[in-house]
Formats: sequence, structure tokens, C-alpha cells
Amino acid sequence: MKFDFEYFKTAADYINDRTGGFVPKTGLILGSGLSGLAGLMEVVCQIPYQDIPNFLVSTAPGHAGRLIFGYLEGRPLVCMSGRFHSYEGYSYEELVTPVRVLKLLGIEELITTNAAGAINETYRPGEVMLVKDHIKFNGDSPLRGPNIADFGPRFFDVTDMYTKKLRQLAKECAPKAGVTLHEGVYFFMTGPQFETPAEIRACRLLGGDAVGMSNVTEALTAAHMGLPLLAMSLITNMAAGVLDQPLTTEEVNRAGEEAAPRMEAFMRAIIRALEARDNG
Repeated sequence: MKFDFEYFKTAADYINDRTGGFVPKTGLILGSGLSGLAGLMEVVCQIPYQDIPNFLVSTAPGHAGRLIFGYLEGRPLVCMSGRFHSYEGYSYEELVTPVRVLKLLGIEELITTNAAGAINETYRPGEVMLVKDHIKFNGDSPLRGPNIADFGPRFFDVTDMYTKKLRQLAKECAPKAGVTLHEGVYFFMTGPQFETPAEIRACRLLGGDAVGMSNVTEALTAAHMGLPLLAMSLITNMAAGVLDQPLTTEEVNRAGEEAAPRMEAFMRAIIRALEARDNG
């Protein structure tokens, strides 16, 4: 399969035809247990992933699998209700698709949310970690293969991949939403199995604060295109070995549901601040 510029443009052109040329300013990617945030939007159009040529199809539990276009706090958005992971069988090269397509649709910044396990023992389920950096030792880079110069350079800087200005904006919004906010390092693991206690001890020694199976491919794709990024991890559980109990998907989803009101208020505050910034 040839992943050239036209491959991604075909998907974007189809979406533009369906939305009537709706131009979103912000892209929002929702992770496990957080899809309810899409219900906050004044919806203009919804498109199932499987209808979009050259797009991917989400198979992870709790991921709705559709693009939702509309407004939140007056700001035009596109929301991905459901994301993609390497453990679903997708190659890392394929995983660039959603963020590249969102960029072609016109987004000016990307906000991602994900569920994560706490490595840092001062964190608690229901709290939120702003991702300030990540560690990825597993799998290929999503930018492996021929570079597409229309999206970005062959070699690119990732020093400010998790955009400082957006993190500062989020910090200012957190108290209004009653969110306990941390700032830390996301440790990427491929899954789909949860990590072993020994792996979590190693992650802690290497500087990880939270662990998860997503986020990183989207972050690297955004950085390649110079797209500002805000990434937030909802802490849904303590990582393996921190507590003397097994980890379950039900625990992750339940924590997401319990935190939903706070996450919704937090997201509203962030979007409202972005809109005020642009109109101020």
C-alpha cells in the first residue's frame, strides 16, 4: 500500500464532501471511557470511520468509532470518538492516518485524552496528568518509511511536542473544573496485555509517571506537522504491582465514567479559553 499525500487527501476530500466544507479549529481525540465528552457538542455532522476511504476502523472496547463535527463553547471542532492502537493490528505507518487527515481538514491544534495507569504512587484514580513528555522504547516510529514533505521534514524536533503554551492554558483551567492535575511523563507500552509488575518497576526507574497503550503515535505525527498538541491522561487505576490486585478493563471504564463530569467541565473550560484567546 502506498501511503502518499493523495492517500490521505482522498479521506479528507470525502469528509469535506460530507460536511459541506465545515472547517474545525480544534481536533479532539477521545480515549477509553471518555467518549461521553462528544455529547457536549452541538453536532453538525457525524461520519462512521468505516465510511471514510483510506481511514481506519476502531476495534477497542469503549471506542464508538466515528468522526463528530460541531461546536463546543462556540468553537468549531472535530471529535474522534474512538482511536486506533498498534495492538489492534495496525502498522505504525498506518497510525499516522487520523492526525494527518484532521490536519488536512484545517485543525489548528490537537487535544488528546487517554486512560492511563499510575506509575507515580502519589497519583490517584480520577486525577488527570498533563503529558509533558513521553518515553517510547517499543515498536517502530509512525514516521518510518518515505517522508512526505507536504506534511513535514524527514528529521524533526520534538522538544516542545507537548506544547508548553497549551499545558499552561490547561493548568489555568483545572481549578475551575475541580480537577486534580499533575504534569508528568507518559510511558508507552504496546499492549494489549497490561504491564507486569516488573515492567512497571522498570518504567518508574526510567522516569515514567503514567503508562498506557496510546497517545504516542498521534503525538509524533502532530510534531512532524508542527501541530500544537495538548495531551491529557485520565488516571483510571494504579499500575500493576502498586496494589495487590489484578487489573481489568472494567476498572478502567468505571473510572472513566466516574470522572466524566469533571473531565467534561475541564474540556469545556479549555475550549472556552482557546476561543477567548483567538478572539481576544
